[in-house]
Amino acid sequence: MNGSTPILFDRRLLTARLRRAAALGPASFLLDRVIDEMDERLHAVLRDFTRVADLWTPGGLNLPRFANCTPIAIDPTGSEALPVAPGSLDLVVSALALQFANDLPGVLAQVRRALKPDGLLLAALTGGDTLTELRQAFAEAEAEIEGGVSPRVAPAADLRDLGALLQRAGFALPVTDVDRVVVRYDHAFALMQDLRRMGATNLLVERRKTPLRRATLTRMAQIYADRFSDPDGRIRATFEIVWLSGWSPHESQQQPLKPGSAKASLEQAVRGSLPK
Repeated sequence: MNGSTPILFDRRLLTARLRRAAALGPASFLLDRVIDEMDERLHAVLRDFTRVADLWTPGGLNLPRFANCTPIAIDPTGSEALPVAPGSLDLVVSALALQFANDLPGVLAQVRRALKPDGLLLAALTGGDTLTELRQAFAEAEAEIEGGVSPRVAPAADLRDLGALLQRAGFALPVTDVDRVVVRYDHAFALMQDLRRMGATNLLVERRKTPLRRATLTRMAQIYADRFSDPDGRIRATFEIVWLSGWSPHESQQQPLKPGSAKASLEQAVRGSLPK
């Protein structure tokens, strides 16, 4: 990782949080959904993958697509210097892990180098609208009760930024898209318990280190219920899943047209007057 890259996440704390989640009994519904979707997407790719790496997925990936191939597991709590040789992999997959990378551009560049020509990266990470309701309720409660707001969520790149990061890392044919999942809970404390069981509580280095006051938690739950509940009284929690895919360049891939090589102008295309 570049020495000038800011350290946003405490990855040693991530290790502890994942261990705690395993001891509590993990809440895996979101990860299960992502893994099912990942398997469907990979089944649509009509080629064989024999050298596969799973990058940091909590608990590891168990995809039916790889019934005859066991992915190499890269430890989710280890260094961001990936222990893989250049040009050694056909496929890298990652589920709900890259949002905790301190140097996402650097990690993507390493993945690109690790892929063989025409190798594929397929990853899913949480996006910026994840838990927007909880963040708003906490911010209002902390401002009201404690006179300030603790950092809780790191800045998240939007789709265009992530597509640009894939291109910057050297990927061809980059694609990004979003899946929004809304989960309902009886109250905010049930949501927070699930977050603990996901290992997904606050990992920011600049987080407030003192425990939250009971009054702040109580007020947060009240605000959440007032602003984000359905008619039956249950609250909503939004999870935004951002999908990334890109290929290691290869001569067989579709190439963009050279400037000036088009046979019809944009104006003709818009007017429906393409030459015959």
